[in-house]
Amino acid sequence: MRKWCTLLLITAMALFGAACNGTGGGGKGADDNSLEQIKQRGKLVAGVKYDTHLFGYKDPADGQVKGFEIDLMKELAKRMLGDESKLELKEVNSKTRIKLLNGGDIDLICATMTISEKRKKEVDFSRVYFMAGQSLLVPNNSPIKTVHDTKGKKVATAKGATSGNNLKSVEPDAQIQLYENYADAFTALRAGQVDALTTDDSILMGMQQQDPNFKLVGGQFTKEPYGIGLKKGANELRAYVDQFLDQIIADGTYANLYMKWFKQAPPQDLPRQAVQASPGK
Repeated sequence: MRKWCTLLLITAMALFGAACNGTGGGGKGADDNSLEQIKQRGKLVAGVKYDTHLFGYKDPADGQVKGFEIDLMKELAKRMLGDESKLELKEVNSKTRIKLLNGGDIDLICATMTISEKRKKEVDFSRVYFMAGQSLLVPNNSPIKTVHDTKGKKVATAKGATSGNNLKSVEPDAQIQLYENYADAFTALRAGQVDALTTDDSILMGMQQQDPNFKLVGGQFTKEPYGIGLKKGANELRAYVDQFLDQIIADGTYANLYMKWFKQAPPQDLPRQAVQASPGK
């Protein structure tokens, strides 16, 4: 009987310790050796978008995923592992990215994800690497010129993003139409099924470049600071990513990539921390 009691006590203590150290709970936490694990594996697995022109977009012409965030991840893999080919890309969207991160399918998220207090409860973030703001995309002949012109209009956005809620907070009578991703939302706009599409202006710029029959209106009505998402507790990896971003900003690599994709110089005052960020995409 004493042996059984002792065994039960040891088992209970082990389970309690695992819970405290974050090794239980379905991968919600991360040991602080995540950076070393990536180096030992010899591969960085990044969650990126495949449907967002300029940031992460799978080009149907050659099947390659391209964009500003893709180039950032290539540069990270090169500096971390010595070779950009040691990068594996996995498709995520606004609905799946945090689940895939916390499930261990990816090492980090680089997918137009706004830093927000709500998301900080689920993931950790790097410093800010891009500043955007929510806006509207409409046909060139649209009567919509301001956010309040969406009253009674159908406005598309992606599931899992908070663009719809953000718009509703400004214009409660806008009719939000949800789609699986931004590519589907843009298809609906092109087909005339909705009157406008809303998300970050940086994403909308990519759509407008694809089709000049559309234009951005309404200005920025939110602040959207993008950060790289990491598992809670992956402090060593987060510190490495922050240092990487600081380095590429300082040595001009960031400016070169920004100019390559957005055809203009990056802002001179890119903040390190998200200040007064809206709920996010």
